[in-house]
Amino acid sequence: MNKVKSLCLAILALGLLAAGAKPAASVAGVVYALPATGSINPGLADFIIQGISKAEAEKAEALVIQLDTPGGLEVSMRKICQAVINAKVPVIVYVSPKGARAASAGVFITVAAHVAAMAPGTNIGAAHPVSIGLGKTDKVMSDKVINDMVAFGRSLAKERGRNADWVEQAIRKSVSIDAGEAKKLKVIDFVAENLNEVLEKAHGLEVKIAGKAVRLKTLGVPVREIQEGLSTKILKHIADPNIAFILMLIGLAGLYFELSNPGVVLPGVLGAICLLLALYSFQTLPVNYIGLLLILLSFVFFILEIYVTSFGLLTVAGVISLLLGSIMLFPGGGAGMAIAWQVLIPTLIAVTLFFVGIAYLVARTHLRRSITGSAGLIGERGVAHTDISAKGGQVFVHGEYWQAMSQEPIAKGEPVEVEEVIGLKIRVRRA
Repeated sequence: MNKVKSLCLAILALGLLAAGAKPAASVAGVVYALPATGSINPGLADFIIQGISKAEAEKAEALVIQLDTPGGLEVSMRKICQAVINAKVPVIVYVSPKGARAASAGVFITVAAHVAAMAPGTNIGAAHPVSIGLGKTDKVMSDKVINDMVAFGRSLAKERGRNADWVEQAIRKSVSIDAGEAKKLKVIDFVAENLNEVLEKAHGLEVKIAGKAVRLKTLGVPVREIQEGLSTKILKHIADPNIAFILMLIGLAGLYFELSNPGVVLPGVLGAICLLLALYSFQTLPVNYIGLLLILLSFVFFILEIYVTSFGLLTVAGVISLLLGSIMLFPGGGAGMAIAWQVLIPTLIAVTLFFVGIAYLVARTHLRRSITGSAGLIGERGVAHTDISAKGGQVFVHGEYWQAMSQEPIAKGEPVEVEEVIGLKIRVRRA
């Protein structure tokens, strides 16, 4: 009987211990979160690749890329996808926050991820390639580019077990869908309200890392955010179309000011730096070089206005050329990849006023009568110091006594006006 009681007590004690025991709240390791916002450009690509390297070095449980992009440069997108595909840690792409998007190049990055998630109110799609350069690409070349992108997109989707047919439609027809539809079509793995929910839903999923199956352990793991460095911020922001446009105009204005006023130095140095930064930005953007040439032509018109009497016609031509070139500079870039009107109009007004002001000052200088030397005497008034005739006389003008002559007789004491300077003599007339 005592043995039975002891056994019951032991079982009861074990039950109480089991009930009181708490499950592990976390697992070993860390999850890194990396914000990836703005256009896909070399600066953002380097930032993401460095983030993947850091997560690998720290043997993190996963790296979460919080994506919000309108698209960007194909070369940078491929570098990111290659880094994600070959990552030695699980990479989770989370399109967030609400209202964000994974457009164009963002589609490929999302599809390439080991785990893809979206926040409610986000969208993905519109991955049709946009030609960069002069005019339109011919049909054969365009087909080559599209087919290449389709093959790349389908290979990524098949590698991750996603909907390759939809990816092809996003590339060929620029279709776009919201988060819920993306989940139904198996473009992404799930929809999550926030990062914590992403980690909760990703926990336990099986992904392939270097050909080996790995089960994610993200529940309760501490999250550390990878902050953008100064160089990353600079490279990202100058790739914005609005910043690139302003940098180009400042650069051209600075160089013009330096060329028209040699020796000032500062405007020329700042202009050269801004122009180089603008050219760097243009490699990441869908630039139409006809628009760029029109902007350069407008500066030529502004410069000619200073030296050619056109009664303002060259200035008007410059303003029109600048406006048309600015509108054409980033064609078909979509939202976030074109110059905003609230930036375009004030910038055009400021640049126009700058050149009109410079032209006015130069014209006023050219028209102003000289006040020094022999030319400065012409038009000056004085008094006849002696009687003056064609044979000669003397006048007091400009604080000096001059030998003078006149075609008409002028009596001593009469006011005179200088008509011409001839050597050391002046010709005057009665004022």
